[in-house]
Amino acid sequence: MLASLGTMPALVRQLSGLGGCTNPIRLDGHRSEYALDTATGEIGPLLHHIASDQLPAGHLLVRCNNRRVTRCPACAEVYRRDTYQLITAGLRGGKGTPEQVATHPRVFATFTAPSFGPVHNRPDSGRCRCGAAHPADAPELGTPLDPESYDYEAAVLWNAHAGALWRRFSIYLRREVAKRAGLTQRAFRRYARVSFAKVAEYQRRGLVHFHAVIRLDGPDGGTTPPPAWATAELLTDAIRAAATTARITGPVLDGRQHVFAFGRQLDVRTIRSAEFNGQAELTDRAVAAYIAKYATKGAESATGTLDRPIKFLAELARLAISDHARRMIRTAWALGGRRELEDLRLRAWAHMLGFRGHFSTKTRRYSTTLGALRTARAEWRRAQAITARCDTDNRPTDAETGETTLVLAHWTFAGTGLTPGEEWLAASIAPSPGTEGEPTHG
Repeated sequence: MLASLGTMPALVRQLSGLGGCTNPIRLDGHRSEYALDTATGEIGPLLHHIASDQLPAGHLLVRCNNRRVTRCPACAEVYRRDTYQLITAGLRGGKGTPEQVATHPRVFATFTAPSFGPVHNRPDSGRCRCGAAHPADAPELGTPLDPESYDYEAAVLWNAHAGALWRRFSIYLRREVAKRAGLTQRAFRRYARVSFAKVAEYQRRGLVHFHAVIRLDGPDGGTTPPPAWATAELLTDAIRAAATTARITGPVLDGRQHVFAFGRQLDVRTIRSAEFNGQAELTDRAVAAYIAKYATKGAESATGTLDRPIKFLAELARLAISDHARRMIRTAWALGGRRELEDLRLRAWAHMLGFRGHFSTKTRRYSTTLGALRTARAEWRRAQAITARCDTDNRPTDAETGETTLVLAHWTFAGTGLTPGEEWLAASIAPSPGTEGEPTHG
């Protein structure tokens, strides 16, 4: 039908501009571009106009930009690449961050959750407590040896308080660094700054732990050198002390006081600038790739749970998830019904097993931002589109005329996803080169 109407080539162009996004946002509206004289402010003639009903899909299609690989692999890949660039910029420089940050003390640290009961694992001895030698892909890994005695309540509440525990740790870390430098906290700000970027990862047992790049800078961040006393060894020692003392006092439930801390397994390693050399050194490239890999994964990737919220607990009966994840979700749902825990919004985050923090966060001066990377990409795409239209219309570009473009647009949400015909067509075409976020108008 599309071929008979003559819209197939235009629809192919519109779909290929999505860069492989499988669940785009559909928008109704219009966009108009006018020439604008920068000297006089006078609005010139209409240069370009597009309305949604003129597009071959009947709507403007915009990438969903979902970070989860289970929801949209193409958009998750863009998110992974952006995260890699963000982490790399804070280790090597670039994207507005000076290259001298590569000389600052920096470490890669992993913070784990405590134990809430013994689980199936693969210890160095080779045999689990259950007596079996589990293969690496065994589905029972991370699940409790005895589900009836496993502390599901504390496990869910740990996830719910993990973000607050990290914030407490970051405060203690600054105190510990200042203490080792012989400075008060107020004086410390005049000499140095702690910068970091972290990502949350789910362990198989359904608990989050954090991977973080932590760096010591001068007082203004990566643009200023750290003081002479700032070393990776001092930073490592401060991290261990702060992680050991950081505590969050949780709720009292049925007479039981919950207190949350990091697990005993804390790994802190210095990041080297040299290229990877066997297993002796951890390089900036290896760290950036490792963190970026986990930025696109949620609880569903490690624990066999859900990648979207549920509205009713009864939905679990028809969902193919692991028994351990089912118990975690049921526990979160039950706790979410308690008035003293309503601020945790556990029912809204039951599919995340209680965790409601951001998966990736950073301090303001660690490096660039994901927003800045998206904006730069969008501006590049717009410039490419304008140049292409100017070539087609045989008219000069804004740079050649000294004019700029005034854009007036109005778009409203019209739905999500592709029609069956669009899905079939999208699966048969390759994304346009460089399509990382900006919609193509057809």
